[in-house]
Amino acid sequence: MIDLIFNYESLRLIWWVLLGVLLMGFAVTDGFDLGIGALLPFVAKTDIERRVAINTIGPVWEGNQVWFILGGGAIFAAWPALYALSFSGFYLAMFLVLMALILRPVAFKYRSKLESPTWRRNWDWALFVGGAVPALIFGVAVGNAMMGVPYHFTNDLRPIYEGTLFGLLNPAALFCGIVSLTMLVMHGAAWLTFKSAGAVAERARSYGSLAALLTSVLFALGGAFVYLGAFSGYELVSELPTDGPSNPLRKEVIVSTGAWLANYKATPILILAPALGIVLPLFVAFGFIKRWEGVTLISSKLAIISIISTVGLSMFPFILPSTTNPSHSLTVFDASSSQATLRNMLIATAIFLPIVLVYTAWVYKVLWGKVTEDQVKKSGSSAY
Repeated sequence: MIDLIFNYESLRLIWWVLLGVLLMGFAVTDGFDLGIGALLPFVAKTDIERRVAINTIGPVWEGNQVWFILGGGAIFAAWPALYALSFSGFYLAMFLVLMALILRPVAFKYRSKLESPTWRRNWDWALFVGGAVPALIFGVAVGNAMMGVPYHFTNDLRPIYEGTLFGLLNPAALFCGIVSLTMLVMHGAAWLTFKSAGAVAERARSYGSLAALLTSVLFALGGAFVYLGAFSGYELVSELPTDGPSNPLRKEVIVSTGAWLANYKATPILILAPALGIVLPLFVAFGFIKRWEGVTLISSKLAIISIISTVGLSMFPFILPSTTNPSHSLTVFDASSSQATLRNMLIATAIFLPIVLVYTAWVYKVLWGKVTEDQVKKSGSSAY
């Protein structure tokens, strides 16, 4: 059993799954932080209401970002070629994300330092930027990963990236960015209805219902584009060694209409992922209407997991296709670190990931309960 887990092919598959789990963990936890930031100017009209909304995430947003750090670390250690290409090729896009994310802690710390309404309003808009921009750009990055990125390798495996920031902001990628934004706004609204009361929660229900409907419709529309051939995929036309050295130059790949549907045709049970990605946001919208706060939040989380799973299952075994030379595309089986690195990382993850999960669960248990306007008034002006 141990030999089966620690063979090179299994380790690569396990780390592909773990990378997906880390990305889902980030979207499910820090996703509602981003969604609330994007919703803040619309669900909260007074300073007290804005403080209610902010206080629902104030104690947890820093801990939620652990998943983002873990995901970046996993890419760096397990998929070095993917890290090199994505963090250099997407550099300007990543810079925009980081600048927006930097605004968030600064806004949290400084918005209540002065009583001035203008001062606080400006920092609230900074929180909006810190939520909406990353939510959009993360989706744009996923869209580019699916459409392919302009890069290739030299014979000595030196990556050459030929894209620009405006090339990344293409219509297909922006469409994926909008899906990401509506999805996280839906999730932020679900968290607000679960953790707040009064006018903030009521407005969150209205905006959340709209965002959930848009998420379902846009996700279904994206699937229709793939099915009708508007979005092409990548197809292996040669054998791909699954346990050999990592070298992306030893295969043949073509661009093919409908290639992102091949895995569903080969394994029909996988169709559950995109089906749930369409149905669950509709259930979230229904949950908002029926005021099923806990069920709505859980359904929102499951909808996010289904949508992200659909991307991974559609692309497998590809993790970053190339548009300039499709045969140089990175796959699960030719872009990983060494077998020893993956094995040692898996052992460390098996020890420390449960600790992170237990600690996170404990924090949420301690902070259980709704945030109300009366609580915010009693906390004093220094609390957000």
